[in-house]
This record gives sequence, C-alpha cells and structure tokens, in this order.
Amino acid sequence: MERRIVILGSTGSIGRAALEVVEGLGPGARIVGLTARDNGQLLAEQVRRTGAPLAAIADERGYDALRRACPGTRVMAGPEGLVELVRSADADFVLAAIVGAAGLAATLAAVERGLAVGVANKESLVVAGAILMPLARQRGATIIPVDSEHSAVFQCLSAGRLSEVRKIYLTASGGPFRTWSAAQMAEVTPADALRHPTWSMGPKITIDSATMMNKALEVIEARHLFGLAAEQIDVLVHPQSIVHSMVEYCDGSIIAQMGTPDMKTPIQYAMTYPQRGAAGGAALDWKAVRALEFEPPDPERFPALRLGYEAARLGGSSGAVLNAANERAVDLFRERRIGFLDIARLSERVLSRHRCIAEPTLEQLLESDRWARMEVDACC
Repeated sequence: MERRIVILGSTGSIGRAALEVVEGLGPGARIVGLTARDNGQLLAEQVRRTGAPLAAIADERGYDALRRACPGTRVMAGPEGLVELVRSADADFVLAAIVGAAGLAATLAAVERGLAVGVANKESLVVAGAILMPLARQRGATIIPVDSEHSAVFQCLSAGRLSEVRKIYLTASGGPFRTWSAAQMAEVTPADALRHPTWSMGPKITIDSATMMNKALEVIEARHLFGLAAEQIDVLVHPQSIVHSMVEYCDGSIIAQMGTPDMKTPIQYAMTYPQRGAAGGAALDWKAVRALEFEPPDPERFPALRLGYEAARLGGSSGAVLNAANERAVDLFRERRIGFLDIARLSERVLSRHRCIAEPTLEQLLESDRWARMEVDACC
C-alpha cells in the first residue's frame, strides 16, 4: 500500500511505535516529515534513518543543531514550524501524536488540507472537536482514531449504522490503583503512578490512566468523534485490557474488538485504513487467556471520570478547560508540588469556576486553555 506519512511527535512513545510500524509496512510506506518538541538528537537520528525530507522542532533552541545534523533535510522550528511542515509536506496521511493541546494547530492544518489524519493526541478532539469534526467534513478529511478504545469503536461501527447504536462501552484497565483505598492513593508518588499494569505509554498519559482522567477525556473525545450523547457512552473497568471497546446496537447485539494491549495495532490500522496490513501487533493467544473481567469504575475513588461526563454534557469550551487544568495539575504532581488526589480536585475546582462558552471560536478555546492553566496555579 502506498502511503506518504508525516508523524507529528515522532520522538514520543506513539511516534516511536509508529516508525516501527512503517518499517513493517514495506517500501510503499514512506516518511515525508517528522516533528519533535525538544528531543533534537533523537529526531536527527530518525530523519537520517528514514530519509525524511522535512523535519520540525517545536523548541526553537534546537533549530541550529538539528539543521547541522540533517544537511539534506529542510528544517523548521517553533510551533509555526510544525504547521508549516504539515502544509508543505507531500503527504496523504498525518499521524497526530503530540501530547497535549500543543498538537492542535498542526492537526487542524492537516484537516484543512483534506488529508487522512490518525488522531493519537486525544486533546485535539477534547479541546476543539466541535471545530475539527465539522472542518473535516467540509474539507473531505478522514479522521481515524488511534486511541485503542476509539479505534475499537470505529471498527465495531462497521457492523451497523450510527443511528442504530444504543450505547458504546469504553474499557479501562483501572490503572495501578484499581484496588487501592483513598487513604493509600493519598500517598501515591509520581514513581508509583508511572507503573502501569498493562500498557507501555508516555508519562503524562500513564498518570492520566492512574487518575482515570484519561478515560474522562476519552468520553469527551467519543462524543465528538461519533456524535453521541454523553448518556450513550459508558465506561467499564477491564483489567486484562483485551476487549478494547464494545458497541451495543438497538437490537441488543454487542460487537466487541479484542486484541493484545499493543498500540502498534491501532496505529497500523489508521495508516492502512480502509485496508488491513499483515504486520502489526502480536497475536492474542487465547490459550493463555483465563478470564475476561468487567466491573463499573468507582466514582468516589476516581472522581476525574465524573468531570469528563460533566464536560461532555456542557460542551463548548468545557473540554478545553478540563484538559488544560489536568495538564497543569499533572505537571505540578510530577514536580511533587501537589499530591496525587489533588489532580482531580484542582481540575474540578477550575471547571466549576469556568463560565462555559457554548460555541467558542478557536481563539476563545485557546484563551480558555490559558486561563485554566493560570487558574490551577492560583489555586495552589
């Protein structure tokens, strides 16, 4: 299959996995652009290995070193450099894998071009789904989710019409503290929160999984991606992480997508859609599966999930505020300036103080993002 690929965030965990997937797809898949936030050394190695003609580094301080390390590559820098790369690349697929709201502008640029966009940075949809999805329809862009849960729903929806969907079920591993008491969770350190039982992910999303804020944001993401009401989105804790999501149809049938917990599978699915490639993640060994367990999440110990539903129902600028407040709170937790339980508490406090804008412009969303981050600092 022919693919000309840009990877936004190629030095992160998703980006590195994506490069391995591309290598497995054969000569038809070519890297035409790579970006990183500040890891210029790894980005230069990736550029040399793939022969990418374009590269961009968000941290402008790394521009000169990257340009010297990649003499045959056009190098750009700064947030606007990422957007410029997307606009100028000879690409037909963009993998948006930049963590946080920082990837929003470049993702929107890919959508404006009408490209196929694999969305791995859920924040673009959480913050600006109300803008991104209508723009995709207008420009003819194909949005393919890369989050394992939303990729699963996307695949299960091929079994029927969206109008026939009664409910979707997003599964959650429960994180490392699924069985911990509130008292135990009050003593959690950053090192504790970074030990995920089933998935290998970057530090921010691993902590989000531990608080279940990751699932809260996924509720908002699903609302925008699939046009469902918050009441049609349910969350189930599934410790084995084998069933990635399920779709329940109006006739009572439930379609599930299953597989090993390996991000290479949804990455490859997005890259090769609407086809399926033979490579990808490891096959599931059913002889080794002893049980598939499901349980409802505990809203008392994991209040972040409730905030996701609240923001999904409110819509407008609420998703941007919740996402930004959480991002800043996670930073403070990693710096040991607040406790683990303070992440959800601060996020809730900031969300409650926000005056929701029902139909925000992009500038209003970005301003809401800035306000929420400052408000978290003011609350500490």
